[in-house]
Amino acid sequence: MLVTGAFFTAADAASKVLTADMSAVQVIWLRYGTFAAIMLALVWRAGGGRVLRTQRPVLQILRGLGVTLSSILFTLGLQYLPIADATASSFVAPLFVTALSIPMLRETIGWRRWTATVVGLAGVLIVVRPGGSAFQSASLLPVASALSWAFAMIITRMMSRTESPLTTLTYSAVIGFVLVSLVVPFVWQPMTWPFLLLGLFIGVSSTVGHWLLVTAFRYADASLLAPFSYLQLLWASIFGYLLFAVLPDAWTLAGAIIIAMSGLYTAHRERIRARSLG
Repeated sequence: MLVTGAFFTAADAASKVLTADMSAVQVIWLRYGTFAAIMLALVWRAGGGRVLRTQRPVLQILRGLGVTLSSILFTLGLQYLPIADATASSFVAPLFVTALSIPMLRETIGWRRWTATVVGLAGVLIVVRPGGSAFQSASLLPVASALSWAFAMIITRMMSRTESPLTTLTYSAVIGFVLVSLVVPFVWQPMTWPFLLLGLFIGVSSTVGHWLLVTAFRYADASLLAPFSYLQLLWASIFGYLLFAVLPDAWTLAGAIIIAMSGLYTAHRERIRARSLG
């Protein structure tokens, strides 16, 4: 999980560099093109069409839509925001998972988890600071990205018993690439070799990050891994300072801590719930 955060943040930093000169959609197209090529190569090596058989095709499509929209919204946010600010706002995703699990998974959420969710959203307001002089409407993009990602995670949970990680990642990669390919001609800009290589780097880094994430969850519970995921803010701060000479301000750090604490408490309650059901 520690290394996962480094790969994801490296991809985000490269995306921020590219969005200074090209559309976020084109950046995502490069990312998903590389992602799809890598996953299809792995599928071919693992047995081809047999690996692509799925019992939940509709859910695979919905997950692909959610992940792709999340990527586009977050990359759009990076175009205008420091990496650390965008990362801090995206931490609200686990809280959205809690809220969405009621209508989508028919789960019952107790007052403790609802309180943690409200506190986490308050942390987001501290980071975003609506109405303040530092507020940008772009600050809402990582939050919207987190909501889309949470939707995708709920879908992942719904089909985790029947679908392998390789199958799910491949469908998400191919669906995302197809969707973005339909839009990218409208925003296409000529690319130089450095831009293309940087786009390939984004695709490889994000793919490795996803693979490490899946591997981590294979060997440890989500509640155990949750604290390590929030250390991605540290990576975001390091990359932001080294590449853009920007550090998160005190308000961003305070909001991120509140979001992380509420997320960790939610993970703790999930662990208690899992033990009671087990």
